[in-house]
Amino acid sequence: MDTWEIFTLTGTLAFALSGALVALDEKYDLFGVYTLGFITAFGGGMIRNVVIGLPVSEIWAQTTLFVSTFVLITLIFVVPSSWFRHWFRWGVFFDAVGLSAFAIQGALFAQGANESIVAVMMAAVLTGVGGGVVRDVLAGRKPMVLHSDIYAGWALLAGLVVGLGLNHAIFLYVLFGTIVVLRMLTNRYSWRLPVVQKAG
Repeated sequence: MDTWEIFTLTGTLAFALSGALVALDEKYDLFGVYTLGFITAFGGGMIRNVVIGLPVSEIWAQTTLFVSTFVLITLIFVVPSSWFRHWFRWGVFFDAVGLSAFAIQGALFAQGANESIVAVMMAAVLTGVGGGVVRDVLAGRKPMVLHSDIYAGWALLAGLVVGLGLNHAIFLYVLFGTIVVLRMLTNRYSWRLPVVQKAG
């Protein structure tokens, strides 16, 4: 398994779990849990392909990822319900892993298509945050990327690093860990971007 496949699998499963946990937290039914899990896992890739002009049909060819996602979400229904109170605490972590893995994967995807550094950065952001945005909207939550939380900025950083050509496998794993840590620190210490304050 090469670096591309590792980041794709990691991001897909992390976001699938993130989406399923949000659905459970919102008391969604069986169909809702599967829907939110799959959309979170694959939504970012679809949005990325549409925006930078790549075939969306490539998403449907990922049979192994679809099966893996289905199995993972199904496992949620067979584990003891008492586990959920611990799992929900890990929701931010799974989201951070998905953000980091998908941002790097999206950047590598665009770089492999010989896109410009701007397109590489855009692909990193869209792939990293797209699925999470759709998840939050369907769950009736305010998407993190659209308010003061530093979220898309870390995906943008991943895209910049990859776009500059720093894409050796070892360096990418270090970048992956760095983005996860930065995202967790953002949540832990409530780091925020400036918010425009208007009178009245």
